[in-house]
Amino acid sequence: MSNKVVRIALAGNPNSGKTTLFNSLTGAHHKVGNYPGVTVEKREGVRTRGDRQYHFIDLPGVYSLTAYSIDEVVARDFILDEKPDIIVDVLDSTNLERNLYLCLQIQELGIPVIGALNMSDEAEAKGIQIDEKNLADTLGIPMIKTVGPKGSGTELLLDRIDQANGRVRNREAGHAAGRRINYREEIEAKLEDLQKLIMEDADFAAKYPVRWLAVKLLEKDANAYTRLKGHARAAGIEAAAKEATAWIDKHFGKDSEIIVSEQRYGYIRGAVQESVRIIKTVDFSLTEAIDKVIMNRFLALPIFLFVLWSVFQLTFILGEYPMLGLENFFSFLSAAMEGVLGEGPLRSLVVDGIIGGVGGVFSFVPLIVILFFLLSILEDVGYMSRAAFATDKLLHAFGLHGQSIFPMMLGFGCSVPAVMASRTLKNPRDRIITVIITPMMSCGAKLPVHVLLAAAFFPDNAANMVMLIYAAGVVLALCSALVLKRTVLKGDPTPFVMELPPYRAPTLQGVFWHVWEKTWQYVKKAGTIILASAILIWAITSFPKYEMPDETYQDLANTFMAENPETGDEALEAWLDTVSTQSGLEYSYAGRLGKLIEPVFRPMGFNWKFAAASVTGFAAKEVVVSTLGILYRIGTEEDEESEGLREAIREDPDMSPLVAVVFMIFTLVIPPCFAALATIKAELGWKWLGFEVAFLLMLGWALCSITFQAGSLVL
Repeated sequence: MSNKVVRIALAGNPNSGKTTLFNSLTGAHHKVGNYPGVTVEKREGVRTRGDRQYHFIDLPGVYSLTAYSIDEVVARDFILDEKPDIIVDVLDSTNLERNLYLCLQIQELGIPVIGALNMSDEAEAKGIQIDEKNLADTLGIPMIKTVGPKGSGTELLLDRIDQANGRVRNREAGHAAGRRINYREEIEAKLEDLQKLIMEDADFAAKYPVRWLAVKLLEKDANAYTRLKGHARAAGIEAAAKEATAWIDKHFGKDSEIIVSEQRYGYIRGAVQESVRIIKTVDFSLTEAIDKVIMNRFLALPIFLFVLWSVFQLTFILGEYPMLGLENFFSFLSAAMEGVLGEGPLRSLVVDGIIGGVGGVFSFVPLIVILFFLLSILEDVGYMSRAAFATDKLLHAFGLHGQSIFPMMLGFGCSVPAVMASRTLKNPRDRIITVIITPMMSCGAKLPVHVLLAAAFFPDNAANMVMLIYAAGVVLALCSALVLKRTVLKGDPTPFVMELPPYRAPTLQGVFWHVWEKTWQYVKKAGTIILASAILIWAITSFPKYEMPDETYQDLANTFMAENPETGDEALEAWLDTVSTQSGLEYSYAGRLGKLIEPVFRPMGFNWKFAAASVTGFAAKEVVVSTLGILYRIGTEEDEESEGLREAIREDPDMSPLVAVVFMIFTLVIPPCFAALATIKAELGWKWLGFEVAFLLMLGWALCSITFQAGSLVL
């Protein structure tokens, strides 16, 4: 075989270990993007072995190619339209009968298929013995036992890929996708008639697998009928297909789609009976034992809340010292650069703009790493699916689908993949509601803002305060969903059906990749968008330059000395420098903008600095910290014992614990970053994007204004 690149699509059911096997096959050589035209994650990777290169595409996990959700549409369309050289169907060996249904559907597409019997170690531990050679002979495709986390079986899998690709290129494959299912004599007669009609248009027949299309027509697949419109005799074939399905419905007394499915399952049961045997009965199941507690109807929700609380407590406990270490490092770096660079705009740009702006954001990297690490462990262990069931009844009460919990949980990391995760919801109304409320979750970008203010005003209970803000986001999201359900998006939620995967020990490699990808996104944003924003903010806070008139300067000095007659010249100079810096900030473009929009934000208790920071936060929420760092530290010199930005904000006379809480709520509710807004537009279109922005702005302003005004009366 030459060094031609082989394109291999990895398909499989959710929770079959497909992505773990993908990581094992590609190692560090993979990238993540989106499929063209849709915000569905596309993961691609490359493996080189000798003179051969394998290009792997990790398709979304699906149960069937009869597409309803966007995931299923993407998987089906990629196989049909992109036509990979080979498909590796990743099968959960512990649930082989269910997983083989997708395998048979893939075989009908006519593309070479290889079965990867993944999690074979778990199957053996449960006493499930699979004769892969017998199964391969029955289905007519290679079957390889694999263990994704350990990389077991990957070399043999690559050997089979080489063999399958070589046979196809040498036109020796025969029916490369495996043996053909016989759908009973009556159905086969109808399929043969439809295939003859389809093959009358040679160009169309070359574009799609003919037998697959005939089967899908009998299954009344809407997409198959849509694709059929490209046929020269589309109307005649459509009429023949509808006549055939009507005959089958009447002849068997069941819907033709059910008849086709029953034939597949009958074939699967025969294959499993011939190839699988249970050599022992496992009396004790650790998964069932744990679920008796975790999934108890009275304990499930409290346990879920306790797990989240523990995650935040651990995040702050473990991240406190690394965060302080980074803060001290950037303070040292600022002092060092002040000594190297002479007085002037360049020093101000480097110290106050770049280090002060970006350094504040980088200081929170340890918290981001720890939070993603803990959430990744929960996901890999299998707890996230339990969380969906634990919250299902609660979500239904607010008009949400039980599966909405996944986008909401992902929202704690980043709104972009969280919005994308809503594509798994089949009901359009459920999807729209979920997308609208998901940005109310506190993403990783909002965490630095919450931590900054919580540490400044609630130093003894910072973790609990951040947890309350996260909980407030969930409550607001649920209440918003209830309002939307009863107004613009009326309707009943669809039933929630989902499998619970067995508990599995997380792998170091799997957790590492999860944490690395999320942290790298955060760091990359800090080094690009936030750096550019910090430089821009420095510029608009530094220019135009303000020169205090001599008369004003002297009047201020006289007033200060009259009020503080025992104060020396050094204290007077320091006070005048502070006043001059503050006047310069207010005179700058940023100050003028802040003063201009301050009346809009005053009902919420925000001064012009926090008003300006709110506006810059629309680009990315981390920029709020950069903006405040520049506005509060520009032109100042901090001593070694200063707490920096937290101390500066705490000493601001306009700030208070109440204002800090209101600002955290405002940051929580207002529209997400530009990247998330672009994702919402791609998912729902301009109409719902406009509704989202208007809804969140009005909700944020009204809620925060009421909270501040009511709090001011009480406190």
